[in-house]
Amino acid sequence: MRIVIQRSLKSRVLVNQEVVGEIPKGLVLLVCMEEGDGEETLEKAAQKILKLRCFEDPQTSKMSFDLKQSGGEILAISQFTLSWKGKGGNRPGFDLSMKPDQANEMFKKFCSLLGTEVNVETGRFGEYMQVEITNDGPVTFCLDF
Repeated sequence: MRIVIQRSLKSRVLVNQEVVGEIPKGLVLLVCMEEGDGEETLEKAAQKILKLRCFEDPQTSKMSFDLKQSGGEILAISQFTLSWKGKGGNRPGFDLSMKPDQANEMFKKFCSLLGTEVNVETGRFGEYMQVEITNDGPVTFCLDF
């Protein structure tokens, strides 16, 4: 499982020029399910994201607050292209990505785990999407599980 996390002031995702998911401040997650990911991986990743202290405490200017403490939400986007490791040739290959049907189910479970603590909006799995992110900082993290 590979996740790119971006702190955002506002974000939304469109499919066919229709807004299908939108959040005010929070985290945008670009999520790739890979072969071998299981329930334990989902739980570990969800807890890491929910506890990630990446929001500033206005009194100290340090990243001391997690998503819930900051009042933020999550916009989660499935992105299988993150599975490419960049080794070898110049044409990206996605052999490490989980098969679509299984990845869709795992993505739903992952979002459900996150949704126990904060509001989670999503794009549409397998659809061509336009994602608009007002990156805050910028603050971006890459996690591999």
